[in-house]
Amino acid sequence: MLRRSTYPSRVLVIISTLFVALVILLASAGLASGPEDGIVPTVEYVVRPGDTVWEIARAHAGPDDDVTSLVHEIKEHNGIGAIIQPGDLLDVPVG
Repeated sequence: MLRRSTYPSRVLVIISTLFVALVILLASAGLASGPEDGIVPTVEYVVRPGDTVWEIARAHAGPDDDVTSLVHEIKEHNGIGAIIQPGDLLDVPVG
């Protein structure tokens, strides 16, 4: 009686399962990103003496924008706290 090896079929099942898991992972990562291309539009702003993050946010906020949220976005996007120095270059999220 001949016995067939199941090794190749097991390997195929494992590889197929890993491939499907990878595809699902990559697809879900793409769906979880923010804007369509993952890039937040920004404008560059050079901090001047006397500037505060609040004033910069207020100057760049639209009429319906929440200034408090924009302050948080500026801080998070630039990795800063409340203290900024003249000459600092900030990326201010817009849109």
